[in-house]
Amino acid sequence: MSELTPVPQPDQQAGRAVADALASSVRGDSFGRLSCVASWLAACQGVVPAAALRRPRVVVFAGSHGIATRTFEGVGLSAFAPESDAQQIAELKEGTGPSHSLARRAGASITVVDCAPSAPIDAQPAMGNEEFEAAFSLGQATADAEIDSGADLLIPAEVGVGATTVAAALMGHFTSTEPVAIVGPGSGTTDAMWKTKVTVIRDAMFRIRNLEGAEVIQAASSPSFAALVGFICQATARRTPLLIDGPLCAAAAVFAESLAPGVKQWLLAANVTTEPAHIKALQLLELRPLLELEMRAGQGLGALAALPLIQSALELAADELNVLAAAQEPTLESAQE
Repeated sequence: MSELTPVPQPDQQAGRAVADALASSVRGDSFGRLSCVASWLAACQGVVPAAALRRPRVVVFAGSHGIATRTFEGVGLSAFAPESDAQQIAELKEGTGPSHSLARRAGASITVVDCAPSAPIDAQPAMGNEEFEAAFSLGQATADAEIDSGADLLIPAEVGVGATTVAAALMGHFTSTEPVAIVGPGSGTTDAMWKTKVTVIRDAMFRIRNLEGAEVIQAASSPSFAALVGFICQATARRTPLLIDGPLCAAAAVFAESLAPGVKQWLLAANVTTEPAHIKALQLLELRPLLELEMRAGQGLGALAALPLIQSALELAADELNVLAAAQEPTLESAQE
């Protein structure tokens, strides 16, 4: 992997200016965590107050996970069949489905990036070195293209059966958590499916027990995950804020932070699921989610549900700062005196 561009610091002075201004007024201080959102975006943008979002973009990295076909005692690991990937991707490309419904309401748009499939990580490396390099570069190039086209808030997302199992294996390894403790319900599993997931995660974690960093990504994730990591690294290097949603994207953010320190300052957590891997990832990133909807649909759905709150935070902060600024301006009479 080529050397990554260092991640710059957000403009903390701009962020503090918004936070201090809102805290100085009774009404502004009552905005609660929306004040934190407004000050975070002010720091990311380097302006006071933060400007309204003009082009929020959801970028869905789509790729099948080899472990989606795994069974244990004849039972798979997901409520969705591996074949459902194609249907979900088709909906996203056609502009239909739940994510597009929320995107239209929130004033966002969605694009899909096709990624190569992965090998089953419980038995062999997810991808070869060339595939890893290509996927990581694809994520970086996608971030560049979106930012060059005017995106001012990026929402990395994924679609692919088995994503939560991959996230669990990766975060289990990263945090030295036992498979039975890191596994979650995923798309909605039965006890038998849970056993299959534990088996797959156990075998994958055993395979990568002596690996670290990019080696882990290559061995136990997928090309779509590698692309997510590259995307997050490049977007933050170019001073673009990201809204993080879902276990796999949160895990990708953890690995991005480990490869390019400073990434997490450009991230805001939209939603948290009941997946232990998701919870642990946000804890490592020191991110508190805006919502706790327990959504597990993927495709950036939780982030799109949170996006109107972010837009509201910007409007409230801008209005209040304008009121405070007007109150400090001398009146015509006082100026004449």
